[in-house]
Amino acid sequence: MFTVRVQAEDFDAAAEHVRLTAGRTDIGAVVTFTGLCRDEEGTLAALELEHYPGMAEAEMNRVLAASRARWPLDGAILVHRYGKIAPGGNIVLVVTASRHRAAAFAAAEFLMDYLKTRAPFWKKEHRRDGTSGAWVEAKDADDRALEKWSGLLD
Repeated sequence: MFTVRVQAEDFDAAAEHVRLTAGRTDIGAVVTFTGLCRDEEGTLAALELEHYPGMAEAEMNRVLAASRARWPLDGAILVHRYGKIAPGGNIVLVVTASRHRAAAFAAAEFLMDYLKTRAPFWKKEHRRDGTSGAWVEAKDADDRALEKWSGLLD
């Protein structure tokens, strides 16, 4: 099973793990990453995520195909939420399954590095005092993390 979803609704990481592995005895490793909305300064009421419908799913499917070409994956689930998400809420889920842990870990890291820096989602902060903050820019550290995968999406 290889699935990409972009949705406003919350997700259940444990339920997605079960969906991916149910009835499978050939899978030796599952790596699950959940990205959460954080409020580092105590001022965030919500993070608003916007996307371009159709484009976001297409890009996520493209990067998933690249990961399948590079690593021996037996399944993967990518879920990215949009809308207003409160601190502590789920934003993104990456689940990868393979016969071997190295492939599952590497593919999950690649997929998350891509989603964090290149997926067509835009984030805007909404403050507790009622003001809107700035659109969130990608961090240099995130761009550097993606560099190690250079050539994988060319």
